[in-house]
Amino acid sequence: MSLDTLISRNLLDTGAPAPPDGACALVLMGGGARTAYQAGVLKALATMLAAQSPGVQAPPPFPFRWLFGTSAGALNASYLAGCSAAGLQALPQLATFWSALRSERVYQLDAPSWVRAHRLVAGLTLARQVRRHRALLDTLPLVDTLHRAINLPAVEQALTQQHIEVLGVTASSYTTGEHWTFCQTRTDHPVKPWQRPGRRAAYQPITIEHLMASSAIPFLFPAVPLWVDGHKEYFGDGSMRQLSPLSPAIHFGARRILVIGVAQPQRAGMGVRTNNEPTAGTIAGHAMASVFHDTLQSDVEQAQRVSQTLAKLPAALAAALPYHPVNVMAIQPSFSLDELAHKHIGSLPAATRNTLTGLGALDPSRGAAGSAASLASYLLFESDFIQALIELGEGDAWRRKDELMAFFEPSPRLATHPAVT
Repeated sequence: MSLDTLISRNLLDTGAPAPPDGACALVLMGGGARTAYQAGVLKALATMLAAQSPGVQAPPPFPFRWLFGTSAGALNASYLAGCSAAGLQALPQLATFWSALRSERVYQLDAPSWVRAHRLVAGLTLARQVRRHRALLDTLPLVDTLHRAINLPAVEQALTQQHIEVLGVTASSYTTGEHWTFCQTRTDHPVKPWQRPGRRAAYQPITIEHLMASSAIPFLFPAVPLWVDGHKEYFGDGSMRQLSPLSPAIHFGARRILVIGVAQPQRAGMGVRTNNEPTAGTIAGHAMASVFHDTLQSDVEQAQRVSQTLAKLPAALAAALPYHPVNVMAIQPSFSLDELAHKHIGSLPAATRNTLTGLGALDPSRGAAGSAASLASYLLFESDFIQALIELGEGDAWRRKDELMAFFEPSPRLATHPAVT
């Protein structure tokens, strides 16, 4: 959350009613296949919350009032919104979805097996893909997968029945450079769309096109056209230029936010330092990490600093100010996802693996830092890697069980959770 968001949100009356006690927003960041990690965190959280109400016959309610997602995190948020009528059980259902996913259900790359033998042939193969699909990969399989997996009509029902208040999906406009958050909520919602320098919101029913736009990894996935302000613009991955990932939740009045990212510990310590020239894969992985280098940590830290300052004010002064502290807890992987991907590079689809090898962008014999493991981690929608990510997410959540349970208490004290694990 930027300081601008906190001040403008509270000084300008948006009309948002005071949230119910215990109401929580969920913010899910992006990162291709890496976002299976979020399913693991939420699966463990469901088990923890269910254990708080033993013997209760009615299923525990859905724990999030506001859902916001970016890139593949938008797919997760939309999936959960469509299942929210199931209550707490929606969270482990997300892990079931990811466990059944495979690369062939996300993208296709047509390439002969001998493409790995020559860099020129590999380059020509990718050039042909770009001419056919306007990107390196054909994402029509993902369109079909989302139509089958995400129950978008149920999102409207969930809003009507007040299981959730809003579903927000963020994408970046190639046409104007602006960062858009598309929000689906009830038609009479008192919060109006907002606009800030470089970022704005629009109220639209979320469609598969919104999800494809939000998750359109640059170069790999094609841009997607969406209609905004009565004209068509082309959109790509929402992680690009995302300056304030907590902003939409704050605008809707959330005072408690759980955010799950997929950034990783410092990459500098992953491999042995070398004077060798970086491979194409190393450069591509570094570029991809830059696209998905979200500002989550700085946004969370700023939100915590401002909120802690407000909490320390004398009660009479705090009551007179038009500000409210925001309780934010962030969870991110405790283990290098590049290193984890390196262990599973062999699971990449043969056409993808052969093409990257032919380009010199993949060398499984090298360590994780120099083998394009980072690049591969965004494309490894295969069961062994996905399961490893889910297990890592579960483990990280259980290690922070006490913090999570304190965070979900009906009236928690202002938390000082660290931004990363």
